[in-house]
Amino acid sequence: MKPAFWARRAHKWIGLIIGVQALLWMLSGVYMTVVPLDVIHGDHLAHVHGDPLPPQTARVGADVLVARYPQLQSFRLKHVLDREVYEVQQGGGKFLVDAASGERVPPLDRDAAIALAKSLYQGKGEVTRVEWITRAPSEVKTRPVPMWAVHFADSGDTTLYLSPDNGELLARRHSLWRWFDFLWMFHIMDYENRSDVNNTLLRVASVVGLGFALSGIWLLFYSFGKRRPA
Repeated sequence: MKPAFWARRAHKWIGLIIGVQALLWMLSGVYMTVVPLDVIHGDHLAHVHGDPLPPQTARVGADVLVARYPQLQSFRLKHVLDREVYEVQQGGGKFLVDAASGERVPPLDRDAAIALAKSLYQGKGEVTRVEWITRAPSEVKTRPVPMWAVHFADSGDTTLYLSPDNGELLARRHSLWRWFDFLWMFHIMDYENRSDVNNTLLRVASVVGLGFALSGIWLLFYSFGKRRPA
């Protein structure tokens, strides 16, 4: 049989195999280019206020912190719920220390988590429910547990995840982010963790797609190069 025959067959069958995945690549790519990345990240829904700290406030010094927390690695001053605190890093964790007294601040309870989430939230929805999470859901699987999840009743079903130990905003999640994550799974063909962009399945699909393109080029040159009787 002529080479063109095999090129047509290869092009047809490869197209059937790779066509659906190519469509998913294009659809997910369109979504990723149309929706701005800062919207996906939820920067418009919640952010940490960078208000300047008053210089005249009485605070304990670094020597006091080192004396009370001898394994201290670093610390920084910040506001949490209108209270000046030091965020202290010690060992593998972080916790808060009252800037005026040097005493360790207890982890955020439910009411404090709600108040903090409301102070960070920039939308118009009300808090619908609050969860204490000890096993991270897939959408925040890389964040440390335990954490608070505060859900808001807005058009995007916004959820703010907060650290009880240092009051850090761990993640913002909403419907546009969740759609992005869903489409990203198809885009990189990692259906388990949605993070491995070098997985075997993606590599195989890429090679098959390359074969589809090369067989099409072969047919293109064959069609233009074929002589037809006058």
